[in-house]
Amino acid sequence: MSAGEAPRDGQDRKAQEPSGVDLARVALRAAKEQARARGDAARQKKQVRRGGGLRSGARADGRDPMALGAAINRLLNERGWEAPAAVGGVMGRWPQIVGEDLAKHCVPQRYDEDERVLSVACDSTAWATQLRLLAPTLVARLNEDLGHGTVRMIKVNGPGAPVRRYGPLRAPGSAGPGDTYG
Repeated sequence: MSAGEAPRDGQDRKAQEPSGVDLARVALRAAKEQARARGDAARQKKQVRRGGGLRSGARADGRDPMALGAAINRLLNERGWEAPAAVGGVMGRWPQIVGEDLAKHCVPQRYDEDERVLSVACDSTAWATQLRLLAPTLVARLNEDLGHGTVRMIKVNGPGAPVRRYGPLRAPGSAGPGDTYG
């Protein structure tokens, strides 16, 4: 178990399932899309009956051009990408969230939306240990910024082992220094 991880039990499985609020959000989004589709179809039928076909009018409709920001926000909402987009914004603001010193040595790598885990790579084991100690505080700060439950855990990755090249002192079939570490 790494820093910030809660023990797995029946409550943890329930926490991974969508809650009532999340289910309500999804149902509301689906109902809005269905209502919009029914309204568009009815409007098109009226225009065809009038002999006008599909043409633009004085009122706004789904075919009108829209600003890029509005189009991106609409896409994020329709696809349910609000949380990953928000976490992406956090990755851009990483130095302001964790502080300049920690940001120089620890970099966020990726966010797993299903597990709600933020993976962070550190350049030394000392900084990885420091980040593991700060993980619960950072999870609370990130959830305060992004919304409750967006980040459940921070997975800290230390530096990788050095690559061992073939040489005169290498035993055939050996995996290098990793053989002796277990």
